[in-house]
Amino acid sequence: MTERAKQNDVLGTVNRGQAAESGLCTLCRADCKGKCEVWMSSLRGREMLYPRDFGEITSGSGNVTAIGVGYHALRIQGGLHGAHGLPVDLDHDPDNCFYKNVDVSTSFGRTEPIECRLPVMTGALGSTAIARKYWPSFAVGAALAGIPLVVGENVAGVDPESEMSNGTLIASPEMDRRIEGFRRYSDGHGAVIVQVNVEDARNGVPRYLIDKHGDEIVLEVKWGQGAKDIGGEIQVEDIEYARLLAERGYFLDPDPTDPEVQHAYSKAAIRFFARHSRLGATNLDSAEQVRDGLMAAIEQYRRLGFKHITLKTGAYGMAALAMSLRFAADADLDLVTIDGAGGGTGMSPWNMMEHWGVPSLPLHAKAYEYCGVLEQHGIRPPDISFAGGFAREDHIFKAMALGAPYTKLVCMGRALMIPGFLGSNIEGVLHPDRKADLNGNWDELPTVIARMGNEPAEIFAGWEAVHAKVGDDEIGNVPYGAIALVGYLDKLSAGLQQFMAGARKYRLDQLARSDLMAANRETAAETGIAYVTDAYDEQALEILRA
Repeated sequence: MTERAKQNDVLGTVNRGQAAESGLCTLCRADCKGKCEVWMSSLRGREMLYPRDFGEITSGSGNVTAIGVGYHALRIQGGLHGAHGLPVDLDHDPDNCFYKNVDVSTSFGRTEPIECRLPVMTGALGSTAIARKYWPSFAVGAALAGIPLVVGENVAGVDPESEMSNGTLIASPEMDRRIEGFRRYSDGHGAVIVQVNVEDARNGVPRYLIDKHGDEIVLEVKWGQGAKDIGGEIQVEDIEYARLLAERGYFLDPDPTDPEVQHAYSKAAIRFFARHSRLGATNLDSAEQVRDGLMAAIEQYRRLGFKHITLKTGAYGMAALAMSLRFAADADLDLVTIDGAGGGTGMSPWNMMEHWGVPSLPLHAKAYEYCGVLEQHGIRPPDISFAGGFAREDHIFKAMALGAPYTKLVCMGRALMIPGFLGSNIEGVLHPDRKADLNGNWDELPTVIARMGNEPAEIFAGWEAVHAKVGDDEIGNVPYGAIALVGYLDKLSAGLQQFMAGARKYRLDQLARSDLMAANRETAAETGIAYVTDAYDEQALEILRA
């Protein structure tokens, strides 16, 4: 694929570094002063759907070629007539067929569906420092927007304030903070999903969640992610903290209990330690054993009291994908998140992200195919969520349509973190007394923001909507990063509504693979999506011959 443009003159956006397929920089910094499309959308919301400087400009698409296989090589099919899925209380009069009447709400779950206002969920934000530092923005923003929030692996295990008794978790202030931050502002939409890996299961995290936070918590079994082929990693700079993690059963590289390592650390020859999680299923040699292991774990979690259980899998091969879907169906799991290779929010080895795993589009196309195989054999496929390089409303449409009718959500990792960084930086400037607590990185507003104003109501397009929802007494407690996240998600929601209205689909359950076209033959062959001039060609010939 050709190098991606770093600048979009039409929107007035610029990437600081190399642009990934998602449109984000390959390395996204919390202190960035702008201004990629997500960064600007966090401030201006749906204003960023349109070209800048209206009345002074004309604009034309620069997207004229699609080289290689990827979501960039899918195009959205427009519709000339019809209004499928319009609310039953509205007729098909053009006055009613407006994009704001498109319903972009969704739900997922086997027996007690969880309702969401938008088909978006956060990526798993776990034990990384960046997730911890900006958590209030992520949690409150997700709650206000009504989308699922995923607490990643190892959060309790790395919490220095956690307490263990006989190797079992009995207290974790950080886990409590993560959950309660969402619940304070939740109105019943979305959910808190908490991942468990090998260490979490050993440390008794599932029982702690049930005992402390109840059965509304969704438990997610983690089988991997798209960023890496090994367990989770974080970087630890303090040797005493590294020893604590080693005592809790984690692997530290190098070993902080080794006298030679301790001496090298004292001389600054070693400056940090990498904490690693274990690989799961290392004692299982067959698909049947994997199934039995999963079923036993699910049965145990259900006995504890969990009503909703999901599965997260990564960019492994086709056999692993098939196991994820089939075994999730057998276990009646509520959701399977399928993460294509390429993105990470923590310390994933760089060349592993570059060269490991199945890329998102072919992985997701196969997931659709395999769900169809299950259905053909009388097995109800699980609800699925696609992850792997999504940041814009067209990405959401494409992913939902590619996997329809099985896709219920699109999982976004790095993109949903940018509003948290940005809002915290702005709040730290406007309220210097909060800067340290917010992990703000700026001493003054960048010029692009200062031109918007010096008050949050002037800067954030989402301010008034949040203010109206929480009221005068509470608005002062809402992190600016959460308000930025609400504004960004509102832009995604409006953009998705517009694409759907153009396709004449007024509910998400009306989306189909026929709403997509492949922009090159290679992508058509890989996905089964018709090439642009093949799509609806038979219907065209029927019209001509009539």
